[in-house]
Amino acid sequence: MPAIPDDDPRKWSMAAHTRAKHLILEKYLAAWFPILSKYRGRVLYIDGFAGRGRYDDGSEGSPQIAMRTLLNHPILPQRPNCEFLFMFIEKNEKNAAALEAELEALEETGTVPPNVKWGVVNASFDEHMSGLVEQMKVQNKNLAPTFAFIDPFGYTAFPMELLAEIARSPSIELFINFMVGFVHRFIERDGQQAPIAALYGMEVDQVLKGVVAGTARIEQLVEVYMQALATKTGLQHLQRFYMVNSTGNVSYALVHATNHPLGLKKMKAAMWAADPLGNYRFSDRMADIDILFVPDPDLTPLKAVLRAQFRHRTGVGAEEVREWTELNTPFRDKHANAVLNDFEASGVIAVHRPRGKRQFGPAVTFDFL
Repeated sequence: MPAIPDDDPRKWSMAAHTRAKHLILEKYLAAWFPILSKYRGRVLYIDGFAGRGRYDDGSEGSPQIAMRTLLNHPILPQRPNCEFLFMFIEKNEKNAAALEAELEALEETGTVPPNVKWGVVNASFDEHMSGLVEQMKVQNKNLAPTFAFIDPFGYTAFPMELLAEIARSPSIELFINFMVGFVHRFIERDGQQAPIAALYGMEVDQVLKGVVAGTARIEQLVEVYMQALATKTGLQHLQRFYMVNSTGNVSYALVHATNHPLGLKKMKAAMWAADPLGNYRFSDRMADIDILFVPDPDLTPLKAVLRAQFRHRTGVGAEEVREWTELNTPFRDKHANAVLNDFEASGVIAVHRPRGKRQFGPAVTFDFL
């Protein structure tokens, strides 16, 4: 059966997990734009597989979501001297033309100020970005602070070698739709070893080393990719989020990579918005089920790791515990606060709280007993 072309309407039906992906993107960019533009004269948003700009149900695509997040943000009027650049790369000619028409319609609304600029590039992500990276090398320049959203239909055209070259510039963040479902299906098929080796930046036998058969294989393939991504790019803080289709199988994992602890914190907050239980997973099966209330996440694992990490420590501050929680566990700082309250009530910690101080402010320290 021939491959379905990227401009085929069957590829542009709106699934529930696609909405969840867009929610995470929107939530994160709402935090990223003001942070990165505060002290810089230019920031760059790249959509490497930008698509056609609209789904079959009329929903807007990721390019408009990214631009509208900035255009509707209260920070934009406060940053007249910062140039916001949007680069939308789309290989399929029909999709690129459709996207350009969508963005021109947005431009005609008069809501796009002069310091917000966009362009549609009709090319493949790997070819265009390889040329751009080489141009930067020749000119001895770096990319502007960049958020690159890499959202392909498969697992080709964004090789690990290229991602490593992109990440040589400072202030680079990658947000990758890692199509692990396809990788899992084709990794041992003849003719697929070369593209999968390029994807991981290592030979397939290295990828599969230690990977077991069965249901755990999907997550192991993602973990191997994340380890390779961290090693090859030097990006230190990685977080993933699984998307489960209507059959109950993982279709893909969203992988975010950054060197900035604050970036990790903001991405975790965006992912918790899509999954309030903190499992970093969204299922199409649950998308249409009304939930009257969202139960609190199980903090038992966090309690265990905090007790192990800070065992017998004295003079500990809450900020240290919150920071460690954000950078080393799936949980957020607010969950660390809840655990500290529980620890105090149950006698796990002895709290030294100056008169008039409450909760776990900067002046409060505690000892782990």
